[in-house]
Amino acid sequence: MDCSHVFEFKFKRLIVVFTLFSAFLLVSLGANAQVDTAHHAENTHEETAKEKKFDIGKFALHHISDSHSWHVIGDTYIGLPVMLYANGKLVTFNSADFNHDDDAKVVVEKNGQRFVKMHEKIYLASASANEHGQYVELDEKHHAKNARPLDLSLTKNACTLLLSVIVLLAVFLNVAKGYRKNKGKSPKGLQSWMEPIILFVRDDIAKPNLGHKYERFMPYLLTVFFFIWFNNMLGLVPFLPGGANLTGNIAVTMVLALATFFITVFNGNKYYWKHIFMPDVPWWMYIVMVPVELFGIFTKPIALMIRLFANITAGHILVLSLICLVFVFNSLYIAPVSIAFAVFIGAIELLVAFIQAFIFTILSALFIGMAVEEHH
Repeated sequence: MDCSHVFEFKFKRLIVVFTLFSAFLLVSLGANAQVDTAHHAENTHEETAKEKKFDIGKFALHHISDSHSWHVIGDTYIGLPVMLYANGKLVTFNSADFNHDDDAKVVVEKNGQRFVKMHEKIYLASASANEHGQYVELDEKHHAKNARPLDLSLTKNACTLLLSVIVLLAVFLNVAKGYRKNKGKSPKGLQSWMEPIILFVRDDIAKPNLGHKYERFMPYLLTVFFFIWFNNMLGLVPFLPGGANLTGNIAVTMVLALATFFITVFNGNKYYWKHIFMPDVPWWMYIVMVPVELFGIFTKPIALMIRLFANITAGHILVLSLICLVFVFNSLYIAPVSIAFAVFIGAIELLVAFIQAFIFTILSALFIGMAVEEHH
């Protein structure tokens, strides 16, 4: 690669980073406005009853958890389809029927059954309300004791997952079409933006860890890298179509880790399994080494799952916590410091979104490479 191509390659990378950072600065302003509006709505309701201390933990966990509705801005929500299987019947309705109540005070009657929503979980409603106006029975820890139907609803995370699949398909089908059309020519359009990142995954992740067998696993590595990176970035957008914490959902990271696990196990060669069941140690150490090696097969995907889940979730909680310092101290004087810290951490989160996709992909390539490596 001559100097002009190297310069062009680095310049494209710089443009990508600068564009993403600029977009983040605009998004940060929207995030501040969203938190302010949400907190104002919450305080308006609370002040009618009694003044309460702002619970920063509850507020942050509420915003990173999955939801049956999609927050647009202010008090505007989009109701999502609810599908429940209860008492042998499939019940469907829109989550807007709950009037965005999350305190089990609004009852939805469908197909002769009554449902309430509490803490984003749907329960079968009690026959009558308790002293707090809630149609659930609570234990001493204020947890609902009512039975829960099987919830098959299309939640915010599920909608984001479908959206990301559609966007990724559109992007890569366009890029593939560009490669066919511009074969032997310099890339153009979207292809020119994506090619530096694709080459990065190939040259810095796949080849060093998989050697000459890298082409076989490139489709998976590219898919998992761009899926995680795109959803990490989308999670930083506080308004529609963002706002979902998809890669901070441990069920999603578990499925991604299982994909790496199955690819590793089913592609493991005889040397890989020999190293596990017949390691190069004295025979009397087999009783220790074999269980350790077998245990290691399962700890690798578990580490992948927890690392991605914990880092993305912690980042969202930290940004929300910093923004909410204004309401904790109940003073506008803290606002400049709070927003400055939030923007700084948010900018780091922009970098972390890429780093976590890189780490998950390179560790997946490393684990697969260990399974397919030939004996030396």
